[in-house]
Amino acid sequence: MYTAELSHIIARHGLKFHQYADDCQIYVSSPISAVHSNIEQFSRCLRQVEAWMSASRLRLNPSKTVVLWLGSRHIIDKLDVHEVRVLSSTVRIDSSARDLGVVVDSRLTMSDHVASVCRSAYFHLRQIRPIVRSLTVEAAKTLVQACIASRLDYCNAVLHGITDNLLQRLQSVQNAAARLVTRTGRCEHITPVLRELHWLPVRRRIEFKIATLVFKALNGLAPPYLVDDCSLVSDDIRRLRSSASFTCAVPRTRTRLGDRSFAVAGPRVWNSLPAALRAVEDYEQFKKLLKSHLFD
Repeated sequence: MYTAELSHIIARHGLKFHQYADDCQIYVSSPISAVHSNIEQFSRCLRQVEAWMSASRLRLNPSKTVVLWLGSRHIIDKLDVHEVRVLSSTVRIDSSARDLGVVVDSRLTMSDHVASVCRSAYFHLRQIRPIVRSLTVEAAKTLVQACIASRLDYCNAVLHGITDNLLQRLQSVQNAAARLVTRTGRCEHITPVLRELHWLPVRRRIEFKIATLVFKALNGLAPPYLVDDCSLVSDDIRRLRSSASFTCAVPRTRTRLGDRSFAVAGPRVWNSLPAALRAVEDYEQFKKLLKSHLFD
């Protein structure tokens, strides 16, 4: 509530934003030809933000301010701006930035985020390994789920459409965790072990997260910016749900980045589910049936 007025200042400058607690991201979509004018627009906005913060006894810290270009490789390579003035300081353009625990790189490959997750997960596995033989299988499973699975699942919907190589790196983490819990040797097949633990593979966990988000969006349980990305083909009114097949409309895109967006990936994952599963109305029942479907 204290920082809510920031949104009005940013909106007056024609910029978009997201706020979460004391964290704020300001962003603008721009063609290459308008980059310099947009940087000036961004700087003017920050000057007013800084003035408001000073009047509110707050401080804008340029050393904690990150500027990041987002786009495809050939677009990023054409940009000739490598630093931006933020008040009295100069902030260099970074190749990646951490946003609420997710490491976003400029080309949205998510490679930096995958590396961060793997590094953290393997660290915790090394800490757990010396004590795992003193624990029951259930206790070890609970500990690994808290320290490892939670990291694999955190914001994993943004990993849809990443390369198979990156997915395999995450799968290797899950495999190592499963072998540690069950005391399974490295030469034994991992698929029966995952089924025994009732753990969905990483790719299926991503699909599970996206499908549950679409379910919430179609049933009015999600934020408006997700609800707006999901609509049934035959519904003029979003929550009417008159379609017998509950099929979502899939927007057309021309790029791989567009295909990875929730507006496209969400409806595609949803439409790949059996019609009977899409017709389920209870959320808890939907999750249970969805997990069984993805296992099969």
